[in-house]
Amino acid sequence: MSLESVTTSIDDAVSDFFEPVATNVGKVVFYTVPVGDTDLPLIVAWLVIAGLIFTTWFGLIQVRKFKLAIDVVRGKYDEEGSPGEVNHFQALTAAVSGTVGLGNIAGVAIAVSIGGPGATFWMILCGLLGMASKFVEVTLGVKYREEHEDGTVSGGPMHYLPKGLAERFGSGGAKFGKVLAVLASVMILFFGLFGGNLFQTNQSYAQVASNFGGEDGFMASSTGAVLFGLVVAALVGLVLLGGIRSIASVTSKLVPAMAGMYIVACLVVILANVTAVPDAVQDILKGAFEADGVAGGVIGALIVGFQRAAFSNEAGLGSAPIAHSAVKTKHPASEGLVALLEPFIDTVIICTMTALTIAIANPPSWAEAREGNADEIGGVTITSDAFETVLPWFPDLLTVAVLLFAFSTILTWGYYGLKAWTYLFGKSRTSEIVFKAIWSAFVVLGSLLSLDSLISLADSALFLLSVFNIIGLYLLAPVVKRELNSFLDFVRGREARAAVGGGDPADERESAKVA
Repeated sequence: MSLESVTTSIDDAVSDFFEPVATNVGKVVFYTVPVGDTDLPLIVAWLVIAGLIFTTWFGLIQVRKFKLAIDVVRGKYDEEGSPGEVNHFQALTAAVSGTVGLGNIAGVAIAVSIGGPGATFWMILCGLLGMASKFVEVTLGVKYREEHEDGTVSGGPMHYLPKGLAERFGSGGAKFGKVLAVLASVMILFFGLFGGNLFQTNQSYAQVASNFGGEDGFMASSTGAVLFGLVVAALVGLVLLGGIRSIASVTSKLVPAMAGMYIVACLVVILANVTAVPDAVQDILKGAFEADGVAGGVIGALIVGFQRAAFSNEAGLGSAPIAHSAVKTKHPASEGLVALLEPFIDTVIICTMTALTIAIANPPSWAEAREGNADEIGGVTITSDAFETVLPWFPDLLTVAVLLFAFSTILTWGYYGLKAWTYLFGKSRTSEIVFKAIWSAFVVLGSLLSLDSLISLADSALFLLSVFNIIGLYLLAPVVKRELNSFLDFVRGREARAAVGGGDPADERESAKVA
């Protein structure tokens, strides 16, 4: 019996067992209500409403404090001796690497095929609202993080939900927070293994096999699949062994490089068709209110755009605070401000660049997809065809981009999964080694198995996480408000001191403590 027949049998057996479970859970998590001529998933509304509420609550913070967020990333307000493991820029790139991925390439193409060009407008709006949600959850992640004796840090919803609710509501809040924390940890771990690991490996392997010989090539064979899985697993394992410092070191170089490479390619296509830019922008704006997609008019474009953005930037889901919590800072809100840049980079910039490139290039596959065949054609094909109109060699570059996106996502979700694992099973060297071994094994499995039903179940788990997380965010928003005011007082004091040519007031306070 060949390895291929064994893996096919396993795939079929797992799908047969889990497909009914995945279908029923998906119906609950992604329950839809009719709106106009289409259906609205309530979980998407849950995320968008949270973004709208936090945007209002914090006075359009994503606009008012955007420049301050840039200054914090640049290190303008860094303080010596701050607890944590990585700087603001490294924490940002580590978190961005978990959200920027195949969804920015393939998912956006599906969105503008189903919802028409107008879906881009709503996608941008949802990304802007998500910036406020990200600010709130990351501020809490740093505020209630746990600092270990070895200097490492653990944070995320599994920490701020029980600690924050206990602080605000006493023993009752502690019990409720503990339940939410355990459920959140299970959701993070489950999605990490199947969505953040196995799916990423599977899709990147499929792209490599397709681009190097196709079905008859060596990479499409069982041996090629195993070899691919082992190489990726070895690379992932080596980086994971170094913890968040190692991950941040890799992602701080990888994320800017891969995002830059992708954006440059988009700009090449856009500039080559520069005369078509005004019409494309007009189609996006007009389509937002007079949609010509197949999803049900304007409401359909709005829902598809919101859904793509919510799935892409993970604002409100509680995953990103895990990476951001490792930052070196004494002011939790400083990293919250840094984190609001994440949906801007992921959705407002990268997703929009993909959508604009497709709209301007207008490849035949996109026109066909807009007739109702988007799922059959595939998002990667549409995006690739758009680039190929100007860059004939783009499929090779796309393969590199997919590999980089997938690798960085596996790394970041490996860190998220580790924190969820150690929260559930305890932090010890043995516990961490066991998790890293399991994680690396799943990388190899990803090149052999598709496990579609488990991937669908993992998607449900990720968005169930948002239910547990956002409940906590609402209850703890006053804490975030206090932390923001505290950091803004620090910034004003530091700038006032600098304006008169003095030193840093924070440094003076530290010196006074020592004295």
